[in-house]
Amino acid sequence: MFSLRALRRPPRQVCLVRNYAAKPGAPAPPKLSAKADATVPAVEEPLSSCAPNTVLEGLNYLKDQPPVLALPDEEYPPWLWDTLKTIELVDDGPGGKAEKARLRRENRKRIRDANFMKMQ
Repeated sequence: MFSLRALRRPPRQVCLVRNYAAKPGAPAPPKLSAKADATVPAVEEPLSSCAPNTVLEGLNYLKDQPPVLALPDEEYPPWLWDTLKTIELVDDGPGGKAEKARLRRENRKRIRDANFMKMQ
């Protein structure tokens, strides 16, 4: 049966890459001082946090399938890099979208606090 409750929930944010702890014996990344940061020219950083052809652990959940590999940034669709950006609502006065979103947030927080106090 189709549930309307699922439609009312806000969409969950998707994490593209999960960072794991460094393997034992792996060298630590070099640390830059404040002076070195100021002298380094601005370089365009990659959009993805993992290098191409990196094996992405935990994404291959089917048996007897090849491992999932990361692709170069240019092979992903452009909309993918905008999915984690927060939406800024314009304050359009009383009864507008911004106010409704603020009231919804406050109501959720009040409900969470009340449920927490019931458990105490």
